[in-house]
Amino acid sequence: MARHRFHGDPRRFDVLAAFVNDRWGTGVHYIADVAGGQGMLSRILRKKYNYDSEVVDPRGYVLKGVPNRAEEFAAGTADYYDLIIGLHADEASRAVAEAGLTRKSVLVPCCNFWSREKLGQDELVAAIEGYYSDNGVAYERVIFPFKGPNNIGIITEP
Repeated sequence: MARHRFHGDPRRFDVLAAFVNDRWGTGVHYIADVAGGQGMLSRILRKKYNYDSEVVDPRGYVLKGVPNRAEEFAAGTADYYDLIIGLHADEASRAVAEAGLTRKSVLVPCCNFWSREKLGQDELVAAIEGYYSDNGVAYERVIFPFKGPNNIGIITEP
C-alpha cells in the first residue's frame, strides 16, 4: 500500500472526519474541504463515511479519485454545501469564517492570515471567535485530539 506524505500529524484527517460523522451524521451531505491540499480528508469522508466531499483548492493536486475544484474558495459559494471545512486552510481561513456566518462550518486555523497583526494561536482563535460574536453567530471551540499546536477548532451552526 502506498504511503502519503503530509506535514503535521496525519491522524488529523481521521480525527476530523470522525468528528463530522459523530456531530452531524446524515444531517450533512455535501462538504467543501477548503484548501484541502491532496484531499486526504475528503477521501476519508467519502470512503469511510459516504459523504459527498470535494476539495476546493487552487493548487489542484489531489489524490487520484478525489473530486476537486481547482479554484479559490469564495464564501458566496457556500450555499451549495451543507458543511464547510477549513483544516489548516491558510489564506482561505477568512473565506471559511465568512461562510460560517450562513453555513455549518469547522475552521481549524494554523497560520495567521486573519490580520496584519502578529497573532499567536490563542489570539488568532480569539479573533475569529470575536468575528462570529460581532456577527451574531453562535460558535463552539473544540480541541481536537491530534498532535500539534494547531488543534483548536471553531464550529458554527447558524
